Parts: sequence; C-alpha cells; structure tokens
Amino acid sequence: MAAQAVLSRDAEEFLSYLAVERGRAPASISAYRRDLAAYERFLADQGVTLLKADVGLIEAYVALLSETMRPTSTARALAAVRGLHRFCVDERGATVDPTEGVSTPRIPQAIPKALSESEVELLLSAVVGEDPRALRDRAILETLYATGMRISELAGLRLGDLDTRQGLAVAYGKGSKERLVPIGRQALSALEAWLGSEGRNAMAPARWARRVDAEAVFISTRGRRMSRQAVWQVVRTAAVKVKLEDRVTPHVLRHSCATHLLEHGADIRVVQELLGHATITTTQVYTKVSPELLRRVYEQAHPRALVTRAAGAAPGDPPRR
Repeated sequence: MAAQAVLSRDAEEFLSYLAVERGRAPASISAYRRDLAAYERFLADQGVTLLKADVGLIEAYVALLSETMRPTSTARALAAVRGLHRFCVDERGATVDPTEGVSTPRIPQAIPKALSESEVELLLSAVVGEDPRALRDRAILETLYATGMRISELAGLRLGDLDTRQGLAVAYGKGSKERLVPIGRQALSALEAWLGSEGRNAMAPARWARRVDAEAVFISTRGRRMSRQAVWQVVRTAAVKVKLEDRVTPHVLRHSCATHLLEHGADIRVVQELLGHATITTTQVYTKVSPELLRRVYEQAHPRALVTRAAGAAPGDPPRR
C-alpha cells in the first residue's frame, strides 16, 4: 500500500473538515489529498508557504498542470486548491483568498452516450438461467436501468432501503444525500425473485461474517456485500455476451434511463430528482442526446409551432391551425 502523502497542518485540517462536516466520501478525500500534496510540493519548490501564495503563483501552477493534464483533471485540482484557501480564510486566520481571481479551465461538456431502447433490452436479456447468481445479476441490471442509480448507490443498498410493496428504494448519493426512487414493475419482479428462497437466501452463508454483509441487498457468492467494482463487472459481462462492450460504461444504464425518460415525455425536474442531480444544468445535458425530443416537445407546447394552410388557400391567405 502506498504511503499517505504528508500535508501541512492547514491542509490536514481542511481534509478533516471535508470528511467530518461536509460528509465527503473517502474516495473524494483521497483525490483531494493527492491534489493538495502536488500543490504543496509546487509551493515548496517555489520557496513559498501556503498563506503567502498569490494569484500569479496559482495561475502559474494551473498553467503547469494544463501542460500535462486534461481540463477536467486540472479543474478538479484547482477546486481542491480553491477549497483549501477558502478554508484558510474562514477557519485559519488568512486575510486573503488568492484563488478568487483565478479562472477555472473551460471543460467541454460531454454528451452522455445512451444505449437505444432495443440495445437496453438486448443487454437485459443477456443473463439467462434461474440459479442464484443469474437471479442476482438480472436484478442488478434491471434495477440499474429502472432507477437510474449510480453503481456505487446500488452496491450500497441495504435490505431496509427497499419497500417492494410500494415499489420504492432509498438511494444514498454523493455526500450521503438520500433520495427516494421508484422501481418499475419488471425490475421489482427481478428483485423479488432475487430476494426469495431461490436467490439471495440460497447464496447467503450459514453465518454472516459482518453485519454490513447481512444487511446488503446484493451479495457475492462468498456472502459478502458486493463492491461497486463487482457490480460493474456484472454489467460488463452482460455487455460482452451481447457484443455491446464498446458501448457500455459504468454509467451507461443511468444515462439510458434518463434519456429514455425524457424521450417519453418525463418532466426534466422529475428526472433531476430521480437521478439526484444537485442542479438542473447537470440533467439538461441529456436533452442534447435527442434533438428530436426538443423538436417534438416544442411543437406540442408552442402555440404557433404547428401552422398549416387551409386546403386550396392562396399563398397570401392567413394560415390556420
């Protein structure tokens, strides 16, 4: 295991604040630690302490990062630096935030590549059989597509988070924020089959090693809570079976769920709530996937979008609806 990067006291206090008071996930804390360690090494090479950094120095650092990193990675690193300096102003007695005048690198907005509905059907049909593993994998695929959950959210599901009678689940998203998501009929049927005597009960060990495993909705053949990597491998294996491996990413069923909901007329704010997006801007990227959706909604909603001429009307005659 790699040694943990040594940071200044201010940086360590900032990471502690993010973990304890802001509820950031361990993976996010680790990423911040790496970014801040690189930043503090840069400051040390320049012979400058954290509280003496100025705008020009931080702009030079961002320029240096831009030479070797993608815009998204540079923006993430700057966010860590910006957060640290703001924390120093709020909590450590610093008088100036030198990042206020530093621009964030522009990040091209990527358009999610959703599967078509027929491709989703093909992917969901990839798991065959009625053995416990097949029941589990089928439930995983159906639930991911039905709910739009992130893979990590699905892996974290506990039995108490499911209400199969009402077809609802509680998902815990980024920052441990919880939201209620509906489960469609086919996904609910797959879940009930997995949670029955021929599925999870048959795979469960005689004695649970940990309480967290006993509470997990999805478990491995060893009776342990499935990791997000294990859940992703289920999706990947199904994609390979139906030759969709080039189209499938960890978020593909989430993207497809959002896109298909919008294509079938769902309100974008409902989709935002379903996916757990903090802002509507994040959800709006899905509307770019389907220009025909925008045209159809516009034509249905705008009072002067669809105008026709009466049969036999002259070009100068007024149009009618």
